[in-house]
Amino acid sequence: MAHPSLKDKVILVTGGTGSFGKKFAETVLNHHSPKKLIIFSRDEWKQSEMAHQFRNDSRLRFFIGDVRDKDRLMRAFDGVDVVIHAAALKQIPSAEYNPLEVIKTNILGGANVIDAAIDRNVEKVVALSTDKAANPINLYGAAKLCADKLFISANVYSGSHRTRFSVVRYGNVVGSRGSVIPFFLKMREKGVIPITDERMTRFWITLEQGVELVIRGLEMMHGGEIFVPKVPSMKITDLAETIAPGCRHEVVGIRPGEKLHEVMVPSDDARRTVELDHYYVIKPDFPQLHEQASNWKQGRPVPDDFCYASNTNTVWLTRDELRRLVEQVDDELELIEQK
Repeated sequence: MAHPSLKDKVILVTGGTGSFGKKFAETVLNHHSPKKLIIFSRDEWKQSEMAHQFRNDSRLRFFIGDVRDKDRLMRAFDGVDVVIHAAALKQIPSAEYNPLEVIKTNILGGANVIDAAIDRNVEKVVALSTDKAANPINLYGAAKLCADKLFISANVYSGSHRTRFSVVRYGNVVGSRGSVIPFFLKMREKGVIPITDERMTRFWITLEQGVELVIRGLEMMHGGEIFVPKVPSMKITDLAETIAPGCRHEVVGIRPGEKLHEVMVPSDDARRTVELDHYYVIKPDFPQLHEQASNWKQGRPVPDDFCYASNTNTVWLTRDELRRLVEQVDDELELIEQK
């Protein structure tokens, strides 16, 4: 059934040739009947590959551009109803070494998306965030936290314009580019799996769940919310033993800027957080944005000391569940190699 937030809409995805963009395109084109889906990204080769992957679907359009270029965004957003902002520089070590580049893309690029969306009268914008933005300890997380605040404040900044902005925050994505699963699968051949710290835990979400959360956010948003999904945690040692049973684990230490455990709702945000059946909603600081917030008005306030962290999560992936996820990723990687 086509989703009312997407049916007959013109949708644009920044950074749309990435893992999320491809899965989002697949889901929306197959199930949600958009009028047009525009992929905005910098790499013409990836766009060409994606066009071939989707057999040149007439609803799928491609726009070469960079979120650093506000004029290009203004042109791309003309006639667009919905924007999903997924473009970002994400590699933590690279971000530490190239901080200004990260700031230009993740912060100033986000500001450009906001300005272009307001000036082009886009209806809704959902920005993808990360667990790294909660109590950040590295530049990538700090830049994403800054971007989150820009998108939330944009609801006030937009004034009389109709454009509304919300944020979706989630953790590690199974099988995405840079995921630990492909790395562990490769290292399995050598018989040694490098482990940063045996105590390490992570939230785990599939690409399908990430896309569904964004679509759900488009339906539920009033503007200014941060949507956080309820997802299971896993231990890095369980993942390593599932992928490579019998292989030796080599503890290499936590990399600079890396956390032992992930946090998606810090305790400092508990006073503004409500719980619904499948996700948490961190409400905006601006009271004027609460007045029409009927979609999450029935949410249950969390305790004042609440913290949604991967090590204190109440839901954990079992070895069997991890095994099924690993097999799925392994199959997908084989298909990619055969193409």
